[in-house]
Amino acid sequence: MRAGAADRMPFYLRTHATTCSIQPMKTIGLIGGMSWESTVSYYEAIKRVIAARLGGLHSAELLLYSVDFEPIERLQREDRWDEAGALLADAAGRLAGAGADFVVLCTNTMHRVAPQIEAAVDIPLLHIADATAERVHAAGIRRIGLLGTRFTMEQEFYRGRLAQSGLDVLVPEREDRERVHRVIYDELCRGSIDAGSRSEYLRIAGSLAEAGAEGVILGCTEIGMLLQDGDLRVPFFDTAQIHAETAALRALEPAPR
Repeated sequence: MRAGAADRMPFYLRTHATTCSIQPMKTIGLIGGMSWESTVSYYEAIKRVIAARLGGLHSAELLLYSVDFEPIERLQREDRWDEAGALLADAAGRLAGAGADFVVLCTNTMHRVAPQIEAAVDIPLLHIADATAERVHAAGIRRIGLLGTRFTMEQEFYRGRLAQSGLDVLVPEREDRERVHRVIYDELCRGSIDAGSRSEYLRIAGSLAEAGAEGVILGCTEIGMLLQDGDLRVPFFDTAQIHAETAALRALEPAPR
């Protein structure tokens, strides 16, 4: 392999380059629909990793429970997190009952209610912030910028979890946080891609880099629709792709003896 070629390989191949003997896969339980646009990217990324690792006609074994986002968004806005958590805990229970081996919540913001989901089922929840922090650390980065919904950028359920892993987290100024939040709900969650919003996001991400961020977490699963790694002088970490790839690799791990 040429020098530097490994750096251009996908992470899931670069760090797991040796294909192990094929064993029964775990069944992934996806809670999606928040929004459905990003859930599509989860399905594609998971299937891509499994195909790359196993070859042939292999694809992931997964179950998807796609919720109606409208009532959940209203509960977010009204600060009724316990009620939103109950809805997602019910979804997790249905996936567990259908045979899922672990749960993947296809959204950053709703990890606000991760404890409710974990308390409702006997199968693990693969936390998106943990998967992302692991990838950031693997890149040798300690000071990281964070873009996401207002809830994700401001509340401790996410920032605090990243900080507990040893990361120094930077977020935009308040006015820019509001811009990022508005674009997510008014545009990206509706499938709208606007060139002006992309320029604003690049400006905001650039300001985080100027403040010392060595990379920027795309901490909403829709932001990858607007920004891609390579758009800025520091790397982007797309949480939807990272979470999905981590889930696929988890599904391939041998069962404990």
